[in-house]
Amino acid sequence: MKAIALIEKLPLSDPNCFTEVEIAQPQPSPRDLLVRVEAISVNPVDYKVRQSYEPKSGVPKILGWDAAGVVVSVGTAVTRFKAGDEVYYAGDITRPGSNAEFQLVDERIVGRKPRSLSFAESAALPLTAITAWEALFERLNIDRHGLNQGQSLLIIGGAGGVGSIAIQLAKLAGLIVIATASRPETIAWCQQQGADHVIDHRQPLPAQLAALGHKEVHFIANFSNTDTYWKPMAEVIRPQGKIVSIVENSQPIEIGLLKSKSATFVWEFMFTRAMFQTPDMAAQGELLDAVAQLIANGKVRSTLTETLSPINAANLRAAHTRLESGRTIGKLVLAGWA
Repeated sequence: MKAIALIEKLPLSDPNCFTEVEIAQPQPSPRDLLVRVEAISVNPVDYKVRQSYEPKSGVPKILGWDAAGVVVSVGTAVTRFKAGDEVYYAGDITRPGSNAEFQLVDERIVGRKPRSLSFAESAALPLTAITAWEALFERLNIDRHGLNQGQSLLIIGGAGGVGSIAIQLAKLAGLIVIATASRPETIAWCQQQGADHVIDHRQPLPAQLAALGHKEVHFIANFSNTDTYWKPMAEVIRPQGKIVSIVENSQPIEIGLLKSKSATFVWEFMFTRAMFQTPDMAAQGELLDAVAQLIANGKVRSTLTETLSPINAANLRAAHTRLESGRTIGKLVLAGWA
């Protein structure tokens, strides 16, 4: 089968950064699905893994943690899917990724592809939907059925992939959503996703929030930079409020700034369940099915903004370049094999 892999540690500017290779088609273990990949998306985790890649002789590294495709075969213990089913998923960072014609993925972290969406539209969703869902409803413990209605949520990084879907989910839960963006096009995008207010993350956040009448907020979801926004977050979180972040800190953070407010800080990492084979691993497949139902009901939409075709090394390198620029809006997808 065809795959796009890292063979050497080369800069992204090098045309040979990614290499198209032919490798053996994998065979499913008992809980696995073998999926024919129809579309993939890129996320910051892709370029972070690429940047830290250290070559192993003769072992290609296949990235990619967002895909939509068709089940080709199933393992002996699979109960939820059969050959021919259309699926979408983010996969497992400890296994070969989705930048290949075929991929193995544990059925427990797979959802049924939204019927009304194309493979490209569906591939834009899994990693960001799982991250946003877990951040809001599991880490911050926001009740998705409305028990926190009217409470305030600050989303730092509203126009990115995670922020885009988080705005939609938070509005469904009845929250007042204040998103951050800085360019006219990203401000407009956040508003299209349903944000009640948009403030500029390049300017001091406390003064902007106070001007909106939200000097303090109940919840903060930081999908941008933990180090940069740590002190502003500590300042604007309400007493007994909750903060979640998805970006690792590069410097020690002053956790003591939250003490007097008895505020909660928690990490969200969507690969945790698959990495550690947690007892509730199947929750990810279930939440992807729930997102698909929300799409079917017209309550959530894909955050796809651009599709590159076909899936090849040149287009994957272009996608990484665009993503690393920090100026993408929503999700960038690659679809169809040449």
